[in-house]
Amino acid sequence: MIIVFFVVVVDLLGFGIVLPILPVTGKEYIGPLLPEGSEKAQGAVIGLLLACFSAMQFLFAPMWGRISDRVGRRPILLVGLIGSVVFYALFGFAAGMPAEQATLALALMFAARIGAGLAGATIATAQAVIADCTPPERRKHGMAMIGAAFGIAFTFGPMLGAFAMYVAPDGRAATSYTGYLSSVLSAVALLLAVALLPETRKPAGGPLPTRRLFDLSAWRSALGNAAIAPVILTFFLATIGFGAFESTLALLIKDVLGFNKDKAYWIFAYVGSVLVLTQGFLYRRLAKTLNEVVLMTVGIITMSVGVIGLAGVNLLKSTDLAGDGILLATILPVLTIAVIGFAFLTPSAQALVSRRTSADKQGEILGVNQSASALARIVGPIFGNTLYSLTDTHMLPYLFGAGLLLLMLPLIPRVRRG
Repeated sequence: MIIVFFVVVVDLLGFGIVLPILPVTGKEYIGPLLPEGSEKAQGAVIGLLLACFSAMQFLFAPMWGRISDRVGRRPILLVGLIGSVVFYALFGFAAGMPAEQATLALALMFAARIGAGLAGATIATAQAVIADCTPPERRKHGMAMIGAAFGIAFTFGPMLGAFAMYVAPDGRAATSYTGYLSSVLSAVALLLAVALLPETRKPAGGPLPTRRLFDLSAWRSALGNAAIAPVILTFFLATIGFGAFESTLALLIKDVLGFNKDKAYWIFAYVGSVLVLTQGFLYRRLAKTLNEVVLMTVGIITMSVGVIGLAGVNLLKSTDLAGDGILLATILPVLTIAVIGFAFLTPSAQALVSRRTSADKQGEILGVNQSASALARIVGPIFGNTLYSLTDTHMLPYLFGAGLLLLMLPLIPRVRRG
């Protein structure tokens, strides 16, 4: 568990470096290709650029999980790390291209995001490693380790990105350096995995089942299970709401606080530190006495309060009721509340899905859950960036996310009965 934790941390550092500047960098290339006054179309294209990563996870997570159930976890994780090395390097190359080559640069960015998403779809296999190594009653503690790995990546990844912005001669070069740095970190994770990561599941042996590459039987099995389906649905809806918030955060920081890319990194680092402290310490302590359903309920309510608070921050900015200092002092606690809520919800849902799944299908069903989350991260950024551009107040994506979260509360009794 410790080894896979460090491998996931190092690999996700690359994701944490790139994400904060992706919407702003994408806009630099999209702007010259679209006519003036097309802000709504620009927002939709940025949403697609963010969403294509998750589209690949949606398609491939169940497949990687199914294969890992058959051949073992280690080879699948190694393949994913190799892909991360290649496609983050491609992103670095694309982000350094001049504005005159905006069409090619944008096409390569899409290719890099698609490839990185395909490689990142192996995260469900990492969750299966945790399931292999923990008894059912300790499963939520193990899944919180994966969440803490995300948090560490979102803390130190943005810091490394900010350092690249500091040493680079110009903004575009800095963005390019972040891509290359992400590739190097993924290479480090690959070396760690090759040298240290053991196999946690004994291969079943024999040929792989003759099933299609994209097989819906795993979806039918998961969604036809009364104990698992409500959990996946709740996780799916929560991730849509969080995706609408997450994908517009870089724009919100720029528009509300006036921060450029190097300062925006520090806000993302703050979000990551909250995630680390919540899942690494607070959640694991509460999990000793509270069950997954209670923690999911607390997470939904807390996250909705935080997302509504983000709408309020936008309202303060649009009405000039607060200065920059007050806005910063308001946005930090609001982000804290939203992230704590999501940090409670995520490992609880993953642990419930794992506990209610047989040992021989952990990879496949956890892959379906990750695929549902990825689908939500497709829908969330598209809704979020499109809604963000519809009004001058930029409140709509946060009101949408909060409303969606509150609509999930009636699902909790079904989750509990499972």
